Amino acid sequence: MRAQTKTEWRQLVLSSRREASRETRTSEDQSLVELVTGGLTPGQTVCAYIPTALEPGNLGLVDALRQVAGRVLVPVTREPGPLYWAEYRGADHLTDADFGLREPTGPVFEPHEIRTARTVFVPALAVDRRGVRLGRGAGFYDRTLGLAAPDTRLITVVRDEELVPELPEDPHDVRMGWALTPGSGLVQLGEKAADRA
Repeated sequence: MRAQTKTEWRQLVLSSRREASRETRTSEDQSLVELVTGGLTPGQTVCAYIPTALEPGNLGLVDALRQVAGRVLVPVTREPGPLYWAEYRGADHLTDADFGLREPTGPVFEPHEIRTARTVFVPALAVDRRGVRLGRGAGFYDRTLGLAAPDTRLITVVRDEELVPELPEDPHDVRMGWALTPGSGLVQLGEKAADRA
């Protein structure tokens, strides 16, 4: 049987997300809000993102991070290249941006500001048990995550069925160390996790 391409995976996941009922989405989002702050040290800098309509989570997830972390940075897109960052100060300080995103209205920091974060939450369409992440294909995060400090926790947020055995991988893909799902919470990925399984 032929392996699915990244494009086919993207179509499959987006279709599944569109078909999920409002009740299912609400329940999953609430679970993620309750789980997202596990393992965070109060007062640290965290990078997160403002979820779009089809991404797991909602603004409650970012608000929960803000209550625990001293500082939450979210992406600001500048094409082409890595992501810039701005501090999340609440829903009232967001504005519509390119790609259907919402971004903070405050000062914008250079891409290397990601090095101040101990934890980075990364959006994804899917992630596999090795840590291979499937994004939307624009490459913003692949250009950005290499700027993070070597010991930064990279956590991708997906629905339970989007944590899969294996995805196609390209040489430039940056692997995740963890997945956060509504049903399983924080799941370690990669070789260390496989050794314990």
